[in-house]
Amino acid sequence: MRIPRTMQAAVYRGPEEVRIEEVPVPEIGAGEILVHVAACGVSGADVRRVAEGRLEPPRVFGREIAGVVARVGRGVAGFAPGDRVAVYPHVPDRDSWYSLRELYAQCPQYQRAGTTAGFEPSGGGFAEYVRVLPWVVSDGGVVPVPDDISLEEAAFLDPVNACLKGIRALDLDEGDLVLVAGLGSIGLLLMQLARREGAEVLGADLLAGRRGRALALGARRVLDPTTEDLARACRELTEGRGADGAIVAATGPGPVRDAVRATRPGASILLLAQTRRGEEVAVDVGDLCVSEKRLIGSTSASVAVADETAELVFEREIDLLGLVSHRFPLAQAAEALRTAAQPADDVGKVLVLPGAPVL
Repeated sequence: MRIPRTMQAAVYRGPEEVRIEEVPVPEIGAGEILVHVAACGVSGADVRRVAEGRLEPPRVFGREIAGVVARVGRGVAGFAPGDRVAVYPHVPDRDSWYSLRELYAQCPQYQRAGTTAGFEPSGGGFAEYVRVLPWVVSDGGVVPVPDDISLEEAAFLDPVNACLKGIRALDLDEGDLVLVAGLGSIGLLLMQLARREGAEVLGADLLAGRRGRALALGARRVLDPTTEDLARACRELTEGRGADGAIVAATGPGPVRDAVRATRPGASILLLAQTRRGEEVAVDVGDLCVSEKRLIGSTSASVAVADETAELVFEREIDLLGLVSHRFPLAQAAEALRTAAQPADDVGKVLVLPGAPVL
């Protein structure tokens, strides 16, 4: 495989500023691999970082990476040029204080990106080639992709893992009713995973198109939270008790309050979209206490569910490609980020396709 000296990359240069630039292909060292990127999903974290501009540029974002191994460094075993792989950009130190308590996303090593397109490691998937650092290669962050799975599907590995981690924290039972507030691509992943556990789903979203997609994927009922009473709807479906669990996959105070009101005593409420420290929501803490409800925060992927994630993605147990609404070439990465940032009826999962074959 011939590797050029330079490549195209979508370089973050400041708030709302992403430019396509010609940059050197990253050099790799011992224990590292170079991946020719085929597909990279646009994540909520990518959108937020570009919009807020809090990180020092230059950087290349993009964390949902799948591609083809282009080069391997000295000492790398198990991978060779031409191998099709998906890459987790964050991998914990299994012996850290947090990892020993299965709080992998809180591990200091986990919080360092282990993939880069040549600048400060920040994902790097919005580039033609990405360098994968040694601890990601050696500790399970590079996952072989079966020949019958497209690399677009494989790029979902990281977000599916993060969603499955959250579902496991809810500890659902067969027949439970789960409220999913927010039916973007993450909400629809969570909905499908909840149904995989045997739960029924009541979905809520402001946008009719998203509600329609949720129904097509098996939601029992969908509602517009601005015109319909979610708590009443949940009680009607549970003999007056309320939802057995709730998942908040939307930002803002309304979905959190709706989830607290709509759940029964003893229910668990999973928060996945509240990722900005300092964000405050006024909720009825008396209801939480007296009704013995649990608020659960969850973020990022977990090595604890990595094997199960690979199995369900590679066995196509849930619909992934049906969530994709837009595919952009690398040259239009800035437009991909703008599209993903604007909720709309016709916007689902957005992918950037930097150039390697996706099939």
